[in-house]
Amino acid sequence: MNASLDIQPLSSWINTEGKPLVIAGPCSAETEEQMLETATQIKEEGFAHVLRAGIWKPRTRPGSFEGMGEAALPWLMAAKKETGLPVAIEVANPQHIELALKYGVDILWIGARTTVNPFNVQELADALKGVDVPVLVKNPVNPDLQLWIGALERLNQAGVTKLGAIHRGFSNAQETKFRNSPMWNIAIELKTLLPNLPVIGDPSHMAGKRAYLYEVAQRALDLNYDGLIIESHREPDKAWSDAAQQLTPAALGQMLHDLHVRKESYGSDYQSQLEVVRGKIDNLDRELLETLAARMSLVEKLAEYKRDNNVAAYQVDRFREVLETRAGWGKSLNLYPNLVDELFKLVHMESIRKQTEVMNQVSA
Repeated sequence: MNASLDIQPLSSWINTEGKPLVIAGPCSAETEEQMLETATQIKEEGFAHVLRAGIWKPRTRPGSFEGMGEAALPWLMAAKKETGLPVAIEVANPQHIELALKYGVDILWIGARTTVNPFNVQELADALKGVDVPVLVKNPVNPDLQLWIGALERLNQAGVTKLGAIHRGFSNAQETKFRNSPMWNIAIELKTLLPNLPVIGDPSHMAGKRAYLYEVAQRALDLNYDGLIIESHREPDKAWSDAAQQLTPAALGQMLHDLHVRKESYGSDYQSQLEVVRGKIDNLDRELLETLAARMSLVEKLAEYKRDNNVAAYQVDRFREVLETRAGWGKSLNLYPNLVDELFKLVHMESIRKQTEVMNQVSA
């Protein structure tokens, strides 16, 4: 899939002095005092470029705290005046956009539950025509890269050129230690397809717990993300929403201090050595593909035998055997178990597809 966006670089609409962009603030603006105190502490730490706060909070079930709505916008403006930092909020419908612009909100973002619906995104895009405001788009709840790109394209076609993406992770039926599975490969593909698009990591919503924030934030920086959006509250344990994933401004400041920002490019002294190593990797990758092709040739022969003897393509016992034995082989080679497991699930499913294709052919 080819994709391109006519967008302005991040540095043209916010000055981070060459550092990764940091957007910080409470999950929700709860009271004026809470908003001002949290914002003041964030400013004192000196790491944030933008303040964030939830004004309207889409919740899974009714009855949960859904934000203070328009009443909280003056609090956010007071925090902006007090700290001198621009402010960002989530918008989910044209009325939200109208109110945000009326009060002077500097940056808007579109949440995962909104991105998943092209009709909603188009309504927002139509409402933003002629408006010169940065818009960040969170990935959709489900792991669908085309849906994410489609939302970005709709906004760009409406004239939004100060555009970026927020990677907040994806819902996953499997239970993991994270609130939302990062699925880094999807964000990496987005960056590959749209290299001029700023990508912001959202460790708070990926991790879901304070204990994992550093790990996720460092991974985002290792992948050369353009910044981070992290939730911070003056008293996280008393927060009205998402208490477990928020940090005090002081704790967040310490975490950000401890993070390592990697260089985007290499010096000339390292380039020749890197090219040698990359050449070896290229050769090994070709060997991997040649080996895979040889395996698929054997799979075709196996399929012909099954077809001629009227045997089903999928054998559950064999599938279990493959996963168990390969897991043992991978462990002996110090490979990550998840890598081996996912790799051979893919290989086996492709084998089944190929066998089904061959078995439905008429034998000569």
